[in-house]
Amino acid sequence: MSDNKNVPQPPALNIEISEETAEGIYSNLAIISHSHAEFVVDFIRMMPNVPKAKVKARIILTPQHARRLLIAMKDNIQRYEAQFGPIEDHEPQALPPMNFNTPPAQA
Repeated sequence: MSDNKNVPQPPALNIEISEETAEGIYSNLAIISHSHAEFVVDFIRMMPNVPKAKVKARIILTPQHARRLLIAMKDNIQRYEAQFGPIEDHEPQALPPMNFNTPPAQA
């Protein structure tokens, strides 16, 4: 049997969160894009019968961190469903064409 008493442990990570950030931001739509160097996740709140929606938060991740986030989300969804039952996947509502008010790309 091996003795793990002498194996160095990484230092504890002390994470702080401001009151404003702790309140969170509600999002019911996420748009994900990527380049070779990063993943960009825009969190959007769409309201019924309102044709305009704003990006409420943008998170930029390295590809490695995006993969770790995917694994963590899968793990958390499995634990959630084990506790509360399967998450129902309703028919997605048709989204209108999206316009990000950006100029068209030119070569």
